[in-house]
Amino acid sequence: MNRMELIAPCHFGLEAVLKREIIDIGYDIAEVDDGRVTFYGDEEAICRANIFLRTAERVLLKAGSFQAVSFEELFEKTRELPWERYIPKDGKFWVAKAASVKSRLYSPSDIQSIMKKAMVKRLSDHYHMEWFTEEGASYPVRVFLKKDVVTVGIDTSGVSLHKRGYREVSGKAPITETLACALIMLTPWNKERIFVDPFCGSGTFPIEAAMMAANIAPGMNRSFTAEDWKNLIPKKMWYDTVNEAQDLICGDIKTDIQGYDADGSVIRIARRNAREAGVEHLIHFQERDVRALSHPKKYGFIITNPPYGERLEDKKNLPELYKAFGECFGRLDSWSAYMITAYEDAQKYFRRKADKNRKIYNGMLKTYFYQFQGPKPPRKREE
Repeated sequence: MNRMELIAPCHFGLEAVLKREIIDIGYDIAEVDDGRVTFYGDEEAICRANIFLRTAERVLLKAGSFQAVSFEELFEKTRELPWERYIPKDGKFWVAKAASVKSRLYSPSDIQSIMKKAMVKRLSDHYHMEWFTEEGASYPVRVFLKKDVVTVGIDTSGVSLHKRGYREVSGKAPITETLACALIMLTPWNKERIFVDPFCGSGTFPIEAAMMAANIAPGMNRSFTAEDWKNLIPKKMWYDTVNEAQDLICGDIKTDIQGYDADGSVIRIARRNAREAGVEHLIHFQERDVRALSHPKKYGFIITNPPYGERLEDKKNLPELYKAFGECFGRLDSWSAYMITAYEDAQKYFRRKADKNRKIYNGMLKTYFYQFQGPKPPRKREE
């Protein structure tokens, strides 16, 4: 097994959640930076991180990092990286994405072009080939420049890890699976507690909660780019990791997870998504307006993504919607509510100030994660 550095990008502001996840699956942290966590692992760690991590956007194999303030320097230092260690002579390789923050080199297309040329030069010298067929496995490269430091990673995931494989169709304004999971992890909710999403849309929050409750690994039903890297990772290692994930599933649990939405068409989508995720039996979905929100039991959790008026005509309905939501929440006995929204007046119309408020960027959209914390339930007396 080779010790290497792996980079897991995540939503900006949620690095601590991902860091805890990585530690929990058994790997040491190398560095935590804005929007990503770097950790140490081997070939098996590539398989396990892709299959088990719920809040990472992808897993990159770090090829190296260096400082570059000119395109000449970028070319030379990219050429110095040991690309032949990762890319076989028939490998398909390209710089899939370049991002630059506070750096003198800032043109993504120029960075991509120059780095590709440097990679070709290095591999050409090593393999004694002037032309590459690139008919084999894919090795897409992703590059981050921050304050003139270039970090280079080879993407092991392919399609972003938020694509679990269960959500072919989504409702309006969906929240990504990775963000939903991270937000659930920021709350004290666990599978013994009641979970309600009164604006569930296509079901992402309830489905992710049910997968966590049943300990279903998020990546066990999808494929990854690195599965074709036979020069680096034996195919058996992927099979073994999926078998490990299969063995960890808790199939006989009981939960109280509910998802409501006023739109019956998205409820049908949510049920289909839950069926694809293998958790349909753990969730009760129902067409229901937020004004009908109620529950007889105490100490439950609301975790939700209410509408925030993307279109101008929708904005006029928001005060009444958030007011109704707040009134229904106020009638629940000893409950907690957590909502992510871009609506600036959410607290005003919910008519309660959040105990905690966390700013989170959902892509380029600034959102707020409002946390209204109820009392803890009394401890169960041991028999």
